[in-house]
Amino acid sequence: MSEQIKHECGIVLIRLLKPLEYYQEKYGTWMFGLNKLYLLMEKQHNRGQDGAGVVSLKIDQPAGKKYLARERSNKTNPIQDVFSQIFKHFEYDNDHHPELMRDAAWAKENLPFAGELYLGHLRYGTFGASSIEFVHPVMRENNWRSRNLVLAGNFNLTNVDEIYKALVDLGQHPKDYSDTVTILENVGHFLDEENQLLFRQFKNEGFNNREISYFIERDLDVRKILERSSRRWDGGYVIAGLMGHGDAFVTRDPWGIRPACYYYNDDFVVVASERPVIQTAMNVRVNEVQELEPGHALIIKKDGRISVEMVSVPQTRKSCSFERIYFSRGSDKSIYLERKELGRLLAPKILDMVGYDLVNTVFSYIPNTAETAFYGMMEGVREYLKKWRVNQLKALGDNPAPEKIEEVLSLEPRVEKIAVKDVKLRTFITDDSSRDDLVAHVYDVTYGIVHNNVDTLVIIDDSIVRGTTLKKSILKILDRLHPKKIIIVSSAPQIRYPDCYGIDMAKLGDFCAFSAAIQLLKDTGRENVIKEVYEKCKSQKNLPKEEMVNYVKEIYRPFTDEEISAKIAEMLKPADIHAEVEIVFQTVENLHKACPNDQGDWYFTGNYPTPGGNKVVNTSFVNYVEGVNQRAY
Repeated sequence: MSEQIKHECGIVLIRLLKPLEYYQEKYGTWMFGLNKLYLLMEKQHNRGQDGAGVVSLKIDQPAGKKYLARERSNKTNPIQDVFSQIFKHFEYDNDHHPELMRDAAWAKENLPFAGELYLGHLRYGTFGASSIEFVHPVMRENNWRSRNLVLAGNFNLTNVDEIYKALVDLGQHPKDYSDTVTILENVGHFLDEENQLLFRQFKNEGFNNREISYFIERDLDVRKILERSSRRWDGGYVIAGLMGHGDAFVTRDPWGIRPACYYYNDDFVVVASERPVIQTAMNVRVNEVQELEPGHALIIKKDGRISVEMVSVPQTRKSCSFERIYFSRGSDKSIYLERKELGRLLAPKILDMVGYDLVNTVFSYIPNTAETAFYGMMEGVREYLKKWRVNQLKALGDNPAPEKIEEVLSLEPRVEKIAVKDVKLRTFITDDSSRDDLVAHVYDVTYGIVHNNVDTLVIIDDSIVRGTTLKKSILKILDRLHPKKIIIVSSAPQIRYPDCYGIDMAKLGDFCAFSAAIQLLKDTGRENVIKEVYEKCKSQKNLPKEEMVNYVKEIYRPFTDEEISAKIAEMLKPADIHAEVEIVFQTVENLHKACPNDQGDWYFTGNYPTPGGNKVVNTSFVNYVEGVNQRAY
């Protein structure tokens, strides 16, 4: 993506199922879990660079001994900062003799982060400030182990206001208004209730308080706590948590919007946001890593029992298609093949746009993340070329001249590395014109391979959201090569609607497709549509979210996809370039062909999986019309 977008966070949970001495003997270090946690977090660093955090829990630590340890960072390289702080505890000095450091029992008793249960988090902030207080994992502490709660998640809720009000109505005073604090207090409330229910039950049976604490830890119903907590949640989420006595869980939203995968054997359980990182870190095969089903929770009890239980009724699967197009690691086999297919399905349209002239067309991609879709696009072009060759050879007759055969067989698509991201230039210059000039030199180009005013450049990108980088940088850079025409290809459809489930795309006015549709309404004398949609959105302000309708769809209804694409190209073309510019987007139909199991397409269609989505898009449109520059949730 030529314009970086912040998106979903990443989570890692590791539960060691044996004593630390076992890992010292089998794997050569009791730090097996901690080392794997670091690797799993580093392999998911693409999912969050605003902050990172780790919590470690020691199971069955004696009273008076600290059993929870946490380290968080919001510095420039947060993962490295977190683990450098953790490993400082293990540095050899007079108190930590090397032989002691190999003693797993001593380490558990004396060193923080020497535990059996780890929870790690990578943060991209879409709600709340960048303060360290908003970096996960977050904790709700208590003197009773079974009332301690630690959470880390990849989530965004559309109805924080509703849940927050419910907490206040219960008499609580949450310390902040954010989805993180709201979820923590929400789950914490039902954890307290479950503890209290069990306490009364065992007290009535005549047990003393110390015995009761043991029985509560044994019998705590994690499934029930999650089922009761999540009833009001509207949004996309994967939330991982642990209780102070050693129970742990990971739960996923009923639509499967946010991703989670897990693997376990006799030695450990591991959960992460992405499948290939588990494959790599734990050296397991693709078919051994399982997806956590929507509406379900993976629950690991203190005694090591593992279960997958339904906590919310699963809905029609609407897992995020943007995960497949761009955000997830491309080393996942299915994601890699889907991205190639996205490119391949675009080939017929592109060939038509260049008049099937492969002699005077150069194919390339920007940025590097679009490389896989580029391979697919070229496969599609070569499929056409194969059929063309067959037809041409047939047309040559029974005894064609060798040079004619060679001429047909020698035609190949012109594939070149056109643009290279040279350096990350610091835009410390405050003057706008100077800043724009600096941005325009982020990429360098390969000169001399494009025939001046003859060739067409076809450049594929993962997606086009705002179009700012295209207008201020990429199109100007490509024009230096003096092509006759530049065709920008997006492997994603037009992004028309805000996201409210974790991707940093919350404002309608930021989208070039929305701006193009608004301009088309003005150009065609239909500005009344803008006012009508505004009034309809305003009229729903006090309705329950379940009754709201996405009226913003009416902004796009008068126009074809091609008309909006043409307007986007017109608006993004800089005034000072000479080449013609065209932009082609993937179709929603082809998106679903390429990614058949991940149908979450609300950014493109406005079909939100949860009622809160319609509330967000209408609020976003009202904000746009009223000039309010803020998120709609």
